[in-house]
Amino acid sequence: MIKKIINWSVFLALSLFAYMYWYAHTPLTLKQVPMEFNLKPGSNLSALSRQMVEAGVMHDAWRFRILVRALGKANKIKAGYYTLNQSITPIQLLDKLTAGEVSLREIVFIEGWTFAQMRDALDTHPLVRHDTKDMSEQEVLQTLGVPLNHAEGWFFPAKYYIDAGSSDVSILRRAYDTMQQHIQTAWIGRDAGLPYATPTEALIMASIIEKETGAVSERPLIAAVFINRLRKGMRLQTDPTVIYGLGAQYDGNIRKRDLMADTPYNTYTRSGLPPTPIAMPGLASILAALHPAKSDALYFVAKGDGSHYFSNNLDEHNRAVARYQK
Repeated sequence: MIKKIINWSVFLALSLFAYMYWYAHTPLTLKQVPMEFNLKPGSNLSALSRQMVEAGVMHDAWRFRILVRALGKANKIKAGYYTLNQSITPIQLLDKLTAGEVSLREIVFIEGWTFAQMRDALDTHPLVRHDTKDMSEQEVLQTLGVPLNHAEGWFFPAKYYIDAGSSDVSILRRAYDTMQQHIQTAWIGRDAGLPYATPTEALIMASIIEKETGAVSERPLIAAVFINRLRKGMRLQTDPTVIYGLGAQYDGNIRKRDLMADTPYNTYTRSGLPPTPIAMPGLASILAALHPAKSDALYFVAKGDGSHYFSNNLDEHNRAVARYQK
């Protein structure tokens, strides 16, 4: 009896070894190629394997966990963004993850860029696969599965690490998901009593703040001016929205006739916020829109050195204009 138990134990052990050997050297069925996925810092083996299942790298996690533990590498997998440009076996994947072969190349989207500028950067990047190049804006949003009518402002400006052959679809999805995370987190922690009904309105304001100043320290004050004007029913009267509404007609100079030409984005002729963001706001502008400075200022004028002079009333503002701009 004991001999039979031993024989069965040996048989089962050999069978398990053979099965795991077969699994380790059989290519995974990837959800798509190239495949991009992110392993979050601080995750244990169970969490890391779940993240790969959710990304579509593998169908189940238990076999990969057994392989990793059997090889004593449970604590050697490195977090980061990874790209798989071709079929890969579990043992090859484990080697890649323990070596930390993360995507080291990058593409940068600048704060204040429009969606068109972002797409230009994607279309001209030599390492990016241009799957959306000939798509309309609506087709891009449909491909991403994003329930929006306009893309402007909904992609976070930052540095994204990529591998050669990375699809622009996956990069856009990462930028969209990152913006969603930032705006939702900031919205939850927003100051009380702000004149926004939705996170979208806060994002619109953030995009205006982004285009009005490059000085991070001034953004809460810029936000306060526009919020004060909204509360008083005053028009925002901000040039960047007018310029955005002019589109291709804008030649680099804004004229009186431009300020009088009514478009949905002309905040000199229309009250309230424009219908969409006008650019990609960075995190500092988002936080400024949701945590404005405590100020009664209603006006500001550029001083010519990158900063602004803020005024509480029109007379003071006119004097500041005369001083700094005439």
